[in-house]
Amino acid sequence: MHTNTADLVHCYLKFRSMDSNMIRLSAPSTYNHNYYFFANKKFNHHFASFSFRLQSRKNYNSKAKEFDESAFEAERLILDAKARESMAQTSKRMMETIAEAEDDPKAWKWVIRKRVWDLMEAQNIAQNPRPVHHRIPNFIGASAAAKKLSELEAFGMANCVKVNPDSPQKQVRFITLSDGKKLLTPQPRLRTGFFSVLESSMLTPSTINEACSSVGAAKYGRPIGLDEKIKVDVIVIGSVAVDPKTGARLGKGEGFAELEYGMLRYMGAIDDSTQVITSVHDCQLVDDIPVEKLLVHDVPVDILCTSTQVIFTDTAIPKPQGIYWEKLSPEKLGQIRILRELKSRIERETGQNLPCGPSEKLPPAARAKHRHS
Repeated sequence: MHTNTADLVHCYLKFRSMDSNMIRLSAPSTYNHNYYFFANKKFNHHFASFSFRLQSRKNYNSKAKEFDESAFEAERLILDAKARESMAQTSKRMMETIAEAEDDPKAWKWVIRKRVWDLMEAQNIAQNPRPVHHRIPNFIGASAAAKKLSELEAFGMANCVKVNPDSPQKQVRFITLSDGKKLLTPQPRLRTGFFSVLESSMLTPSTINEACSSVGAAKYGRPIGLDEKIKVDVIVIGSVAVDPKTGARLGKGEGFAELEYGMLRYMGAIDDSTQVITSVHDCQLVDDIPVEKLLVHDVPVDILCTSTQVIFTDTAIPKPQGIYWEKLSPEKLGQIRILRELKSRIERETGQNLPCGPSEKLPPAARAKHRHS
């Protein structure tokens, strides 16, 4: 290769400016990263790394160009609409269950969810998408809550942060990438994939904001599988309601946060000491979540952030230890390919069939009979 000194210096200065004295080499299919520092080093000693870095960036750009954004978004919206319709039917069924005094362990959760959703709509303290019912509410002040979250010591010390894909946590995803941290985010409802890993080295200043959206995460992220060796330092989770005194939390009712948590436990990416943080509006703080009625797979939060305050819950609620297959309905299992793969793997490894939960289509009385049989 014939390159004069002036060209080398120009190339070095250009990349030094772009990557703040450091270039991270990260091939799309690898997990371990090597870091090459230019400080106090001879430039020509590391020049070979440039062609690798450029090829790596080209690979990501090529992937982004091949990504069918319209098709992905169309499928996501269809699945989202179907899921919300299903949740609406579940909510109606649960409210009828309460009226009939049926013994369903999830019915009380829908009372609290509906109260919070109704309040946020009535007081107009939510942003699009609206209405907030059957969603993690995109509350007014989400960016301010994200700023408080980013100032936490746990977040500051984290190298890898798992953040839910919902709208109110978009700013958390942006801050994560802007701070040079690794972002782990699930594909919405896990129906179009599993987790995607994003790093600032994969992105340009013009694409980092787009990468914080669901479509952008799939477009620019590196998909990972169950065998990925990764350590998650902090989990950021969306919520509909949280009890600041106990750390008890309610999501929108689909159970995906619990499934994601369980799969990360299986992968060895997290343990009991991994901090779980949520960001919510002050009106989402409640005091009537009965801890004794929580289920074994419900994920409590250690810290909650609003636009006005940070609360350390010191929760005593045990964190889930994995996936509780006896709680998973055939319908839920049928919707999520990665869960079916994990179930098959565990059954092969153990030589035993895993249990399955009751069908979501059964009436409440039949589900109760299935639970107690």
